[in-house]
Amino acid sequence: MTTHPVSSTTECLHGVCALPTLGVIAADGEDAVKFLQGQLTQDVVLMGAHEARLAAFCSAKGRMLASFVIIKRSPERLLLVCSRDLLAPTLKRLQMFVLRAKVKLVDASDAHAVFGLAGDAVPAELPARSWSHLSAGDAGIVRLYPGAATPRALWVGPAGAVVAGPALRESDWAFLDAASGVATLTQPVVEAFVPQMLNYESVGGVNFKKGCYPGQEVVARSQFRGTLKRRAYVAQADAGLHAGQEVFALSDAEQPVGTVVQAAADPAGGWRAIVSMQTSAADGQPLRAGDATLSLLPLPYALLDDI
Repeated sequence: MTTHPVSSTTECLHGVCALPTLGVIAADGEDAVKFLQGQLTQDVVLMGAHEARLAAFCSAKGRMLASFVIIKRSPERLLLVCSRDLLAPTLKRLQMFVLRAKVKLVDASDAHAVFGLAGDAVPAELPARSWSHLSAGDAGIVRLYPGAATPRALWVGPAGAVVAGPALRESDWAFLDAASGVATLTQPVVEAFVPQMLNYESVGGVNFKKGCYPGQEVVARSQFRGTLKRRAYVAQADAGLHAGQEVFALSDAEQPVGTVVQAAADPAGGWRAIVSMQTSAADGQPLRAGDATLSLLPLPYALLDDI
């Protein structure tokens, strides 16, 4: 596994950060697990008490409509943490498929608080494996992929709860999130990617052995037939970037080679971003997006060669 060099600035990124940009969908009922099993890219049935899941919700064409961190609070209650700007349309679409299933889907954002934990604020008792889950009373804590070699976790609990620890700026959490290379889908890039274009099969976001779900045939075909020509990369930039921005090779100012998925200011200077782009453009040639010049960094995790 290749990791980014850690600057003296990122070594200091420890603490707790409220994450108002994330919302929560609650799925309750005896069919909650079965229903989500038929809708998402991840195997929800096999989730244990000490596991969480990364998953995508796709269109029939295999394009991502939302991404979730799934927490199973009980056999009949699951929480789906997603970008708040996608919650309403995602919830409405999921509800269309409920039909006779004994499950109730609601926007539970007002009933929950979501915090990011970084560095020393991550509980020592949380297992080291990414997507591990630790119950802490009424809250759940999920181990995320590290960002800039900094341990990270997601805390989801009752609204109004206070999580002890030094305050971490939201902008610093956003930097660590971008540096992790694990993208959270937001409105500007809805339906822009199949999951593998964000490396979801390599970071625990796709299970190829489970049953059908919307877009499953397209996702599987991209994997098995080797048709995927785009991947997610971590990039460093010398100017501001935003989600949805097109990326160009300097040799061709007309045809974009990729898209910025998410980006944040680097506290050490410049910007850090996740970009999804043509693999043929990741050969060291100069890249730009708007006024920014981009350079690719080593991914902080290994891509799966096969499944």
